[in-house]
Amino acid sequence: MRALTWQGREHVSVEDVPDPRVEEPTDAVIRVTSTAICGSDLHLYGVLGMFLDRGDVLGHEAMGVVEEVGPEAGDLKIGDRVVVPFNIACGRCWMCERGLQTQCETTQVRSQDKGAALFGYTRLYGQVPGGQAQYLRVPQAHYGPVVVPHDGAPDEKYLYLSDVVPTAWQAVEYADVPEGGSVVVLGLGPIGQMSARIARHRGAGLVVGIDMVPERRAMAERHGVRTIDPSAVDDLRSVVLDLTGGRGPDSVVDAVGMEAHGSPVAETTQKVVGLLPDAVAAPLTERAGTDRLAALYTAFSLVRRGGTVSLSGVYGGAKDPLPMMQLFDKQLTIRMGQANVRRWTDDVLPLVQDPADPLGVLDLRTHRVPLEKAPEAYRTFQRKEDGCIKVVLDPWDDTAA
Repeated sequence: MRALTWQGREHVSVEDVPDPRVEEPTDAVIRVTSTAICGSDLHLYGVLGMFLDRGDVLGHEAMGVVEEVGPEAGDLKIGDRVVVPFNIACGRCWMCERGLQTQCETTQVRSQDKGAALFGYTRLYGQVPGGQAQYLRVPQAHYGPVVVPHDGAPDEKYLYLSDVVPTAWQAVEYADVPEGGSVVVLGLGPIGQMSARIARHRGAGLVVGIDMVPERRAMAERHGVRTIDPSAVDDLRSVVLDLTGGRGPDSVVDAVGMEAHGSPVAETTQKVVGLLPDAVAAPLTERAGTDRLAALYTAFSLVRRGGTVSLSGVYGGAKDPLPMMQLFDKQLTIRMGQANVRRWTDDVLPLVQDPADPLGVLDLRTHRVPLEKAPEAYRTFQRKEDGCIKVVLDPWDDTAA
C-alpha cells in the first residue's frame, strides 16, 4: 500500500509499505477513505523527530470501511463505516472505566513511562503505524472505532470525530465556562476553531478568538466568534480586559501548544536540538526540553482571578519554567491532557449527525488533496500558506484538487 512516511526533519514522503494485517484477536483492518493532517503532526514534522525512525507511517485522524476483523473484534463487521479515535484504548480497564482512555492500562507504553498508545505518534507512544495510508490496522477494535452510517454524507461530516471534535469538546469541558460566561481561545487552527464553536454552542456569552492569520479569524467570525489580531494591538491584555468588564475572561483555552510564536529563545533551542543525533537529542528533550511558552504565559495573564486555563495544545517540555507566584496569587485552575475520545463520543456524535450542522464540521476543511501530495500539504499547513486551516488527504484519488 501507499503511506506517508517520516524521513527526517521537515522531510516526509509517500512510499510503498507492507499492507497491514490482523495480528491480534481484537484487531481490525480498515480501508482508509479519508485521513487528515493534525497540528500535532507538525510537531513531528519539525520538532520531535528524535523519537521517530525513518519510514514510520504518520497520521492519527482516519476513517474508512472495515475490510477484516479479528475473532474478538466485538460487534464490528466487515463493511462498517468507521471513524478511528487517535488514542488506542481497551474500554475495560480501570482507567477506561473512569473515562481516562488516554491512560488505558492495556495499551500504556510503560517502557517510555507514557500513557495509552497513539496512532502514528513516535516511539514514546508505541510506534503504532498511522492512518495517513491506504489501509490501517486498528488494535482494540472491539472498543475504539466509532461506527457511522453509510448515509452518503461526505467523510468530513464524521472524520473529525477521530480527534478535532472530541479534543475541542474536552477543552471546553475542562475550561469550565459558566453559563453566559466568557472564554478566550488562543490559536484558531482546527482545534481552536472547533473549541470556539463548541463554547458558543454550550452557552458561553462571549467567545474571543486570538490569532494572527486573517483566514483563520475570518473562519471563526463566520461562526459568531469575536476575533483579535494580536499583532495589531499594542496591549492584548488591555483589549481583553476592556471586553470583559475589566476582570478578564472566566476561562482561556490554549489551542497553540509547544510551537507558539513569540518565544525566540525556545524556538532556537528546539531547532538546535532537532539537528543533534537522535541518541543525544532524545534524552535531552525528555529530561531538559523546553517549549515555546508564549501562548501559555498569555493564557495565565489574560484569565481572570479564580478562572480556569484549559490546555489542548500539545506540550512536551520536561523543564518548562512556570510563573508559580502568578498562578498561586491568581488562584488559577489548570486542566490539560490528550482527549479521551471515547468518553465524549455520546455527547458529540448527535451534533455531528445533526443535518443543521451546529458545530460547522463541514466548514473546517480548506484543502483536500491526494495522499501522494501529502508532502506539499505538510509544507503548506506548516507555513500557513494559501489560507490553509485543515487538510484532508484522499488515499485513493490521484485527481483530488
